[in-house]
Amino acid sequence: MDELVRAVEAALFAAEEPMAVDELAHFLGDASNADVREALATLAGHYEQRGVRLVERGKRWHFETAPDLAHLLRREKEQVRRLSRAATEVLAIIAYHEPVSRAEIESIRGVQTSGGTLDVLMEAGWVKIAGRREVPGRPTIYATTSEFLDHFGLTSRRDLPGIAELRATGLLDPIDDAYDALVGDDDGQVIEDIEADSEA
Repeated sequence: MDELVRAVEAALFAAEEPMAVDELAHFLGDASNADVREALATLAGHYEQRGVRLVERGKRWHFETAPDLAHLLRREKEQVRRLSRAATEVLAIIAYHEPVSRAEIESIRGVQTSGGTLDVLMEAGWVKIAGRREVPGRPTIYATTSEFLDHFGLTSRRDLPGIAELRATGLLDPIDDAYDALVGDDDGQVIEDIEADSEA
């Protein structure tokens, strides 16, 4: 097992892309998936307190800088790319509903989605084309990528926050509060105006 641990470590260190368990097993010849998983767990424990960590993102393994040391390796000039509100909404819909078509995204958002919004997300490497839906017209469907998981520090989509977590952080307001904020103190007058119009 010690030799396998070393072999897995060497394979991941030399790999240009993150590797899945079955890819590692195939690359190392006669290793079984179970043995590779055990070797990965051993390595992850070994690197847990070191300057680099062995992490799993979307069922693929790779080394990355320890989060508390990332600031040492950042360039002084960073290009900040902010997503538009539309792109953020589309990304969230894809992450929570994937695989999803453009028509389904528009149905959830309630507005039309420009092709440019999806292009921006694909250029960032966070969204990919995941095939076509087997329905009339065979629309293209979209899904998130391992780069999306890596950027947001997620092991899998199961780590996405739920409704309760989003509400607790203030990212979601209860519907009643949002409605009251929208209507304000004039809601009684609005109802009276509607009733007056209907009687007329």
